[in-house]
Amino acid sequence: MKQYIFTILFTATVTLVCSWAVWRLGLRYKLYPAIRARDVHTTPTPRLGGVAMFLGAVAAFAVSAFTPYFEIFWTNPRAVWAILAAVALTVLVGLADDLWDLDWMIKLAAQFLAAGIIAWFGQLQVYSLPIGGMTVPSAAVSFILTVFAIVIVMNAVNFIDGLDGLVAGVCLIANVIFFAYSYFVVRDSGASSYFNLASFIAAVLVGMCLGFLPMNWHPAKLFMGDSGALVLGLLMATSAIAITGQFDPATLDPDEFGRSQLLGAFVPILLPVAVAILPLIDFISAVVRRYWRGTSPFTPDRKHLHHRMLDMGHSARTAVLIFYAWTAVLGLSILLMYIGVSHGWPGQYWGGVVFGVIGIAACVVVTLMPNRRKPAAVPTTSAPVVHEEHR
Repeated sequence: MKQYIFTILFTATVTLVCSWAVWRLGLRYKLYPAIRARDVHTTPTPRLGGVAMFLGAVAAFAVSAFTPYFEIFWTNPRAVWAILAAVALTVLVGLADDLWDLDWMIKLAAQFLAAGIIAWFGQLQVYSLPIGGMTVPSAAVSFILTVFAIVIVMNAVNFIDGLDGLVAGVCLIANVIFFAYSYFVVRDSGASSYFNLASFIAAVLVGMCLGFLPMNWHPAKLFMGDSGALVLGLLMATSAIAITGQFDPATLDPDEFGRSQLLGAFVPILLPVAVAILPLIDFISAVVRRYWRGTSPFTPDRKHLHHRMLDMGHSARTAVLIFYAWTAVLGLSILLMYIGVSHGWPGQYWGGVVFGVIGIAACVVVTLMPNRRKPAAVPTTSAPVVHEEHR
């Protein structure tokens, strides 16, 4: 665990230092796009945060190569190099879009290419689904399923990047929960080492978000841009796919393995969906809404969940904190179900269920609570409280 904590702190430190550096460079050399008609922020703000987060991740992977504890996934470095290549491609295309506003088809093609690099060259794929022992019928289906899963998560994370500190905080909470889950899974499976690629990626993600959040908290000095949000989604999806290798659902037997491993087999699907449920809902609703209007799914509008919360009267900070609460409640409820069963708690998974029901009820009340303030209006001359980048 000490090595994981070091990884988080090291990644956070590098990301924070690089975030400050690229912010200063962005202001000095005016590396930010002009304010566009669809933007609601009025002060030009650099969107170079993704570069800093990328440097933090690369530094963490570089240090891990010389750390004996992480030798387990460097003995066959093909997956690691594929991940780094996919991340580099995503950052380059995202950065170009942040500076010059690329056509959405170019961005989407790059996302599929990055996902293909991980699935094909990295050989990180969804080979089985923990639903009644279901296995993927062929290599082609496995490849296609993996690529689409990665691209969907990338865009789901990117679509909610509309409030200061929103994506960084949501991904921070989600990956803390996912790291805890992946750590418990490896420990409960009786593995000889607690070090694995999925847990390491989750730790790196926590460090990236932790280091970037101080520069991105309202009022934000630096935006992560597409180069940051898409990378977060890419790595989150990759981490979730990597952990599925801990189980072979077709061979799990309730009498031999117990309910803890059966529940653990379902969590790789339940937990990523739970921690990313709001981005996924926002992504699906945006695609349906824009398709119904006869426009591209990537045509920007002001109908995202965070926009609706502002229109309900929530302040930008309150809306962000509500998103944090939803992410924490949904993710922790699934995690507590697994821990309860694997540790033989009284009631086993019912503790997580009760926590989830109470937490969701509280989140619903806070989200829908009538606000006496007037609905938030789009600022015209004041300092920005919300930014809409490319959606």
